[in-house]
Amino acid sequence: MNTVKKFLNNFEEFIVVPLVAVMTAVIILQVFFRYVLKGSLPWSEELARYLMIWVTFVGASIGVKRGAHIGVEVLVMALPKNVQTIVKYVGGIITIIFCIVVFGASLGILYRQIIISPQNSPAMRIPMWWAYGAIPAGTLLMTIRFIQILFMNKVFKAETRD
Repeated sequence: MNTVKKFLNNFEEFIVVPLVAVMTAVIILQVFFRYVLKGSLPWSEELARYLMIWVTFVGASIGVKRGAHIGVEVLVMALPKNVQTIVKYVGGIITIIFCIVVFGASLGILYRQIIISPQNSPAMRIPMWWAYGAIPAGTLLMTIRFIQILFMNKVFKAETRD
């Protein structure tokens, strides 16, 4: 049971760490081919770009979990404690609504890419919905993390690492 709980608590890291490793390897390989072998790989920059998109959106969920996103706390800290809690809950609910709206809009884009007018990437010829899929995946993970934080009475406090 602890293994499952640990996996779910660190789900995003299990996705992001291998993606960053692959992205780094691809970029190093491209630099080697370009400057040592004097020829470039046509697919490497595209793959690195799509991996960066996935790392950004899934990594944003890690930022939510750890409380690492930028916020203006000067005004909130000047308020009385009970008002601070209310403001943080209202801000959390607004953020959840924003994530849900972005998630819904990105599903529309994904639907168009899969069903209506599918496109392939220029160099690798993979379906573009693989790249666009990072947006709904990331916003869904962020929404889940914001809901966890909001309803576990840990209102946007950073998670402590053991």
